[in-house]
Amino acid sequence: MRNRILVVDDDESLRRVLQVQLEQSGFMADSVASAGQAMAQLDTRPYDLVITDLKMPGVTGIEFLRQIRSQHSQVAVVFLTAFGTVETAVEAIKAGAYDYLTKPVHPDQLVLTINRALDHLRLVEEVYALRANLNAKYGFENILGRSDQLLQVLDAAARAARTNAIVLIHGETGTGKELLAKAIHFNSPRKNGPLVTINCGAIPAELLESELFGHVKGAFTGAVAHKAGKVETANGGTLFLDEIGELALPLQAKLLRMIQEGEVEKVGATGSTKVDVRIIAATHRNLQAMIDDGTFRQDLYYRLAVIPLTIPPLRERQRDIPELVQHFFSKSKQRSERPDLTMPESLIPYFVRYRWPGNVREVENILERIVVLAHGHEVKLQDLPDYLRRDRGSLDALEVDLPREGISLEAVEKELILKALNKCHWNQTQAARYLDISRKTLLYRIERHGIEKPADNQQ
Repeated sequence: MRNRILVVDDDESLRRVLQVQLEQSGFMADSVASAGQAMAQLDTRPYDLVITDLKMPGVTGIEFLRQIRSQHSQVAVVFLTAFGTVETAVEAIKAGAYDYLTKPVHPDQLVLTINRALDHLRLVEEVYALRANLNAKYGFENILGRSDQLLQVLDAAARAARTNAIVLIHGETGTGKELLAKAIHFNSPRKNGPLVTINCGAIPAELLESELFGHVKGAFTGAVAHKAGKVETANGGTLFLDEIGELALPLQAKLLRMIQEGEVEKVGATGSTKVDVRIIAATHRNLQAMIDDGTFRQDLYYRLAVIPLTIPPLRERQRDIPELVQHFFSKSKQRSERPDLTMPESLIPYFVRYRWPGNVREVENILERIVVLAHGHEVKLQDLPDYLRRDRGSLDALEVDLPREGISLEAVEKELILKALNKCHWNQTQAARYLDISRKTLLYRIERHGIEKPADNQQ
């Protein structure tokens, strides 16, 4: 589609010449003699760009520009000016004009400036569209689920988003902590700033300090140039510290100083760098228990937990499961190009009664597997994984002899874990699924109870 341009000048001969030049260059062009006529024309027909004389009878170029900006903000403006009014033209650019051209205008320069202005206009529109898509993708209303437990968390998160308060998100693996962090950022006053994510558990401890705070040239072997850290990269925006519980104690102290002082000290630097970042942290670990164990600083915890949010696991909000199943089923059908595949309502109870140790992420993975492997045009019971079809035994069937003198819950838990591991031939993934917990939780409890694999089970 050809771009439409409006020429505004009280010099009729110049106006006609410009209109002809524009039409010969492939644009659609109209021309008027005054700002008043131009505003009337803009009200009746869509234009991409206005070329206007800076000096016209009845209104100054700056006043005309302000009228266009207030009523037709999507239209780019290029001014024409004599050499004596260049100063005013620069003022016009500061007020929102794209550029100015001095008279007489060379045709090539005219077309070049117009194309640049139109490219700029397209870029601005793309940015607006991108922001709109981000808002649509990361709006709180797009976090699936309408259970009371989840809605309470989303309500608190939405109110926290309007501030610069530090947020600490707790939740099991797969509950959507990063998605909630993104929703907070993109609905905050910092939404136009960067959102920088760093997984504190995915980077070796010896490299994490440099990754977080940056380093100067020569700080260590391999530091061949200055490097800005994640904190500095997030300046003016939000820093999302995922799995904050994995942060080593020395780095916890440096993070605490950064939060308190608003500055970072790069590895090898002799001074500090001021930063302005909002912190959102997340963890699946029990930080209070880590404080008791001496593996997490209490003062850092209180700094992070200004707004504590806990995302409930999926097993505690069963009413959200059907919506999640339908969403990921549709998403997987589209990705796998199986639009005709259907799932009968009779299968939904099998999803609802499952405990989902992997939470929302597990729902997505299982639905993708079902869509890829299902035979025919309808998902059948046999297409579901066996652990989804299996009717889990009732606790009533579990006979526990409770002695009168009391019992150690820790000892019972250890014994249950041992029995589950033996039943599953020490396959930790299967044992975790059997116990309805995540593999990370199982590994944590194995370590806590000091459970070791018997020699005859070693591979």
